[in-house]
Amino acid sequence: MIDTHRQVFIEEAVELLFSLETSLLELEENPDDKELIAKVFRALHTIKGSAGMFGYDEITMFTHDIESVFDHIRKGEINITKGIIDLTLSARDQILLMLSQTEKTESSDDETTKAILTSFRKIILDYNSRTNNSETSKTNNNKPALQAIQGIKQTFYIRFKPSLDIFLTGTNPLLLLNEIRNLGKSIVLANEILIPMFGDIDPQKCYMSWDIILKTEKGIDAIKDVFIFAVDYCENKILTIDKEGKLNDSDKFAEFEKQCLDKSRSEPVNIEKWLSEFDSTLKSESPDKIFKKEITKVKENSEVHHELDSVSSIRVSAEKLDDLVNLVGELVTIQARLSQIAANNNDTNILAVSEEVERITWSLRDSALNIRMLPIGSTFNKFNRLVRDLSKELGKVIELTTEGAETELDKTVIERLNDPLVHIIRNCIDHGIESSEIREKLGKPTSGSIHLSASQSGGSVLIKISDDGAGIDKNAVKLKAISLGLIPENADLTDQELYALIFTAGFSTAKTVTNVSGRGVGMDVVRRAIDNLRGNIEVSSKKGAGTTITLKLPLTLAIIDGLLVKIDGDHFVLPLSSVEECVELSQEDLNNSHGRHIVNIRGEIVPYINLRERFDIDKKRPEIEQVVIANIKGIRIGFVVDKVIGQHQTVLKTLGKTYKNVEGVSGATILGDGSVALLLDIIKLTEKEEMEERSEIQLYN
Repeated sequence: MIDTHRQVFIEEAVELLFSLETSLLELEENPDDKELIAKVFRALHTIKGSAGMFGYDEITMFTHDIESVFDHIRKGEINITKGIIDLTLSARDQILLMLSQTEKTESSDDETTKAILTSFRKIILDYNSRTNNSETSKTNNNKPALQAIQGIKQTFYIRFKPSLDIFLTGTNPLLLLNEIRNLGKSIVLANEILIPMFGDIDPQKCYMSWDIILKTEKGIDAIKDVFIFAVDYCENKILTIDKEGKLNDSDKFAEFEKQCLDKSRSEPVNIEKWLSEFDSTLKSESPDKIFKKEITKVKENSEVHHELDSVSSIRVSAEKLDDLVNLVGELVTIQARLSQIAANNNDTNILAVSEEVERITWSLRDSALNIRMLPIGSTFNKFNRLVRDLSKELGKVIELTTEGAETELDKTVIERLNDPLVHIIRNCIDHGIESSEIREKLGKPTSGSIHLSASQSGGSVLIKISDDGAGIDKNAVKLKAISLGLIPENADLTDQELYALIFTAGFSTAKTVTNVSGRGVGMDVVRRAIDNLRGNIEVSSKKGAGTTITLKLPLTLAIIDGLLVKIDGDHFVLPLSSVEECVELSQEDLNNSHGRHIVNIRGEIVPYINLRERFDIDKKRPEIEQVVIANIKGIRIGFVVDKVIGQHQTVLKTLGKTYKNVEGVSGATILGDGSVALLLDIIKLTEKEEMEERSEIQLYN
């Protein structure tokens, strides 16, 4: 059983590892970017420090040598190379594996761990060997060079005030103080003024704070790195003092240390005052005033920063968000019942209350759903590594570009979207994009490209995956479909119907099976996943120019706006995002169509599906029916019902295993009177109708 604090550490560490992967891939393209190098180092440092605090000593020891290499890199002592990037990515994967162990005592892949550590240690040994050889060749008079290696001594004042609840995060302040001491010569003064009376002490709270004077060659970045994983749980100020270097002398520093220790026993810590008293020459340029201004400025900035941090964001578990949305869903159902009662009683007071509750419920629904919305960019970023590794494995040069990373989707949709996108991108790399040699012969750039884009379209999100490869060979697809018995030899299919065949289970036009693809299972997985998300897939391709696969997905799976309709005594819901208009269908219209399922709407002939016939409802039809016109894949299709009731806030419920294979129905919802309405899958209904019509035509021919 993993305790709460350790679980929080794991979640934050996983986020850091994904950020680390992104930074490493960017660093591979920009090896001289100092900000990226510093970002990688900080991520490794944070993971190492936090892991040690939560008992993951294996991760701490594993990360230490990796961090050391990047410490040399950020100092310009070791150059970043492709080999180091590859090695660090492998180390990142190994840390992720270590975190996935259910118990910290379990051992991960020891051989892999040892191999990675051996490689990093060799980098450090090679550097030390070069450094030692360089120093040996220098003469004793070459002091400027030695000074450059050792660095320049600086004196810093550090204020470290942990929050009262810092122990609850697993942070041990004494370990941080020890790290500070390891950076150089230090004076550490403990402030005990906030410690309450013995009977009032809470052992889970930290009442101490520390003032530190540090003389070091490491620089301010090294000090910041010590506190990097505790910055949210403490007040931390770092100021440069003694710029004249008067404390660089060891005797003077020891004398100042004695003075500070003596004074701290009888008066509150006041470094500004003590430093001024220690050397009156500092008064000449009024450094006390400068120091005081710096202290005030830092304090103000720290307070503003802390205030912004305290209201900017909060980490909430996914389970709590799911519970919130479920409760809002129940509230939507009860609100619908209240509205129905108010309408039946025709009481103006109840109607007024019902309308107000409805307004609040809709606002609450929107807020709850917005909380679950996440930018899709985090998912897009994961595929940089996939493209890099697979293109390397297949000996191809491929560049991944993205667009619309800020587009938001429900977290559940994003989670389920990862696998289908992986399969599509793998197919783009293996089947779609040609090798550099072939591309050069065809007059294409030697480097292939895959473009991921996301955009919002009404209540849906469109995700496009495009490549500039060979495109789909329609003739090869047709021949394969015929050989599998999916279509007859004389079948006359549209491009969309032909492309739909590649999503059939077991379908593959690959001539050989590789580790990447060729077994005919990937695109079948894509189709099932997108169907489960109530989305649809469109494929467009041009031979020799590339392929684009478009995924149309709903923004959320929890609550949708629907159009409530009625057939006899049964209620159905159509997704409102696809509905364009509703028109009447009279007996005269039926007579004019001569038995065909078409209706004339302002001069446009629109085919329709009669839902009464589709669901075998045999009771008498009304004299005037209603046709709900929907737009499906750019084509207008009608759905005939008895009556259109109106817009309905639809809280989706699953049908259960018994009805999971019912075609044309994707879920259900509870109405205000307690009855059940089925949510129609109008895309599946349309496809089934087209398939049956095609079968009848082929049978007739």
